[in-house]
Amino acid sequence: MAAVEIHQFAECITCHAWSPDQSMIAFCPNNTEVHIYKLLADKWEKVHVLYKHDQIISGIDWSVNSNKIVTVSHDRNSYVWSQEASEWVPTLVILRLNRAALCVQWSPKENKFAVGSGAKTVCICYYEQENNWWVSKLIRKKHNSSVTSVAWHPNNVLLATTSTDGKCRVFCTFIKGVDKRDLGEGSSNDLKFGEQIAQLDLSVTWAFGVRWSPSGNTLAYTGHNSMVYFIDDVESSPSAQTLALRDLPLRDILFLSERVVIGVGFDCNPMVFTADETGLWSFVRYLDERKVAPTSSKGSQFSEALGKLYGQSKQSTSNDTVEPSKFRGGAHANCITCIVLLRRSAATTVKRFSTSGLDGKIVIWELDNSIDIQQPGYR
Repeated sequence: MAAVEIHQFAECITCHAWSPDQSMIAFCPNNTEVHIYKLLADKWEKVHVLYKHDQIISGIDWSVNSNKIVTVSHDRNSYVWSQEASEWVPTLVILRLNRAALCVQWSPKENKFAVGSGAKTVCICYYEQENNWWVSKLIRKKHNSSVTSVAWHPNNVLLATTSTDGKCRVFCTFIKGVDKRDLGEGSSNDLKFGEQIAQLDLSVTWAFGVRWSPSGNTLAYTGHNSMVYFIDDVESSPSAQTLALRDLPLRDILFLSERVVIGVGFDCNPMVFTADETGLWSFVRYLDERKVAPTSSKGSQFSEALGKLYGQSKQSTSNDTVEPSKFRGGAHANCITCIVLLRRSAATTVKRFSTSGLDGKIVIWELDNSIDIQQPGYR
C-alpha cells in the first residue's frame, strides 16, 4: 500500500495546498472558510481560519517562493493572503467576473496567477504596487463553457485550459511590464496576450485536470468519458495519444516526471500511467489495490465477462488485468478531486504527493521502487 499518511480533517474537502516547507496545509472543508493546520509535536493542529469569501471556496494555491496563498470562490472573488506576524492578511483581486471562479494556479515565477471561471473566461492576475491590489487581464470569447482547470507551462507565459465544452486550449499570457521576451529559440516570441496557440478537440465530453510535464514538452488532460489524452509538441507539430479507461473518469492528473503520471478521480484510487521509450503511454496499476474475494455467482461472472469484452474493444489503450466494476479503494472512500505534488529540496526525484476528496481525507502517497521515475521531478 502506497499511502503513508491518512488524515481525516473534515467531512468533505473541496481543495488543498501545502506551505513551501510542508509544515502546514490549507484546505477548504466545503464551505466559505480556509482552514490551516500545522504539524506540532507529531500532531496536526488548526492554527488559522481564513474568513473572507461568501460562498464555497473552489480553488487554493500556495506559492513556493513568496509564501502567499491565493483563493477563489463561487462568490466570483479572489484574495491573495500574505502572512504578517501571526495573521494572514487578504489583498483584493479585481477579477471582473459575473459567474463563479472555479480554479486557480500560480505561475512558475509567481508574478502572476490564472483563474478559470464559469463565465467562459480566464483571468490572468498580476500585482499593481501603486494601488496595492491584484488586477487581471481577461481571455474572453475563446471558451464555449465553464473553464474547469488551468495549467502553466514552465516558461511562465503559455497557459493550458480545459473546459466543459470538451476542449483543451493553449494561450499566450504575455503581459508587458510583467513578463520578459526570453522564451528561447523556437518559441513564439511575437505572440500577443490572449492569442490562442492550440485547440485540442479530442474529447466529446467535459474535460478536466490539465497538466504540463516538467519540461513542458507534453500536455495531458482527462475527459468525463473515462479517457486520458497525451499531446506532444503542442506548439509546433502536435501529436496526440488517447488512452481509454475501463473504469470511472478521472478528475485530476499530475506529472511526477516526463514518463510517470498519476491520475485521480471517481474510482477513489490513484492510477499510475507510464510512457515507454517510444513515448507510448499505458496504465500500470492502482496504487491502493485491494484484493476482492472471488464469487461463484453467475450474475457476477456474466458482469465480469462483459466488462472484459468491453476492455478488449480498447485493447490498445487498456490493461486487461484490471477487473471493472469492483471497489478498489482503501485510503479514500469517495471521489478524489485534488492532487498536489510534495517537493523535497534535497531529493533528486519526486515520489510523494497528496490527495483530497469528498470523504474529507487528505492522504499522502509515496511510490515504491517498483515504479521507475526515470526522470527528475519538478524543480
